[in-house]
Amino acid sequence: MNVTLKDVANRAGVSRSAVSRAFTDGASVSESMRRKVQKAAAELGYTPNALASSLTTGRTRLIGLVSNNFHNPIFLEVFDLFTRGLQERGLRPLLVNLTDETDPANSVKMLQQYSVDGVVVASSTLTPAFSQAFRAARMPVVHSFGRHSSSPQVHVVGIDNVECGRIAARELLARGYRQVGFLGGPESATSTQDRIEGFRSELALHPDARVSHSFAAAYSFDAGRKEMLRLLRKVPAEAYFCGDDVLSIGALSAIKDAGLCVPEDIGVIGLNDMEMAGWENIALTTIRQPIRQIISSSIELIVAMLDEPDRYPEARLFPSSVVDRSTLKPRIQ
Repeated sequence: MNVTLKDVANRAGVSRSAVSRAFTDGASVSESMRRKVQKAAAELGYTPNALASSLTTGRTRLIGLVSNNFHNPIFLEVFDLFTRGLQERGLRPLLVNLTDETDPANSVKMLQQYSVDGVVVASSTLTPAFSQAFRAARMPVVHSFGRHSSSPQVHVVGIDNVECGRIAARELLARGYRQVGFLGGPESATSTQDRIEGFRSELALHPDARVSHSFAAAYSFDAGRKEMLRLLRKVPAEAYFCGDDVLSIGALSAIKDAGLCVPEDIGVIGLNDMEMAGWENIALTTIRQPIRQIISSSIELIVAMLDEPDRYPEARLFPSSVVDRSTLKPRIQ
């Protein structure tokens, strides 16, 4: 039979309320009482019931971890870092899949049913309306990988996607490419919109450059491969900025199957620097998004908001940099 709080109280010779306080963070209990209770609990093999504790404290310690792109391998890394980081702080992640969800109200209702203490929206494709809906429902919320704003309505942690577009354009120009293309993710995604904006604005400063653009149906390998196969049926660009590593890897597969070589025939640069991009058989030149720092900062913010839910929203931006591997020609000296 399960050991109960009453069993521990009897073993320690104290009241049940004393046992409850001993296992409640911040509760008023002497150190000698806490040690007595913990000793009795260890002898009996007792573990506090987290759900029962939430009824006493009014806090579930649940943090909704919300995303919508489970076809992109980078989110395996994202979820790993988020779940471990939250658990190390005594919080419990509740993973929520919002793929194909278009109504923020539905996601708010779902998380209210679980009485979460806070929400992390971990997505570059969910619109700001989702994180703003959580805030309107008075849930502490952080939008990781969200759209940068100089006056954010919620906490946003991520990169400057417009600047990443500029970085990609400058990198292609520095390597002698003049016929270049943008192969982005879904056109409706704010990350896609910002990356193409930066890419095109930088290339507009160079009259000798020609730029084309197209969009994949999703941030996925299959979508990137399908769109590149379509582009190869026409006259392809000399090099492509694929707005995500997984799109880039799909594009590389299509280029190889067409009998072309990278970077001799077509160059490719991605964005994210996920683990797979560095594999020897891929060796993708890409723009690194500092995922660990973004996630660590997001967790820091959501933890702070548990005690200060009305904390003024801020935007935290982290710099991105090029990781040079094998899918672009060398820079011109």
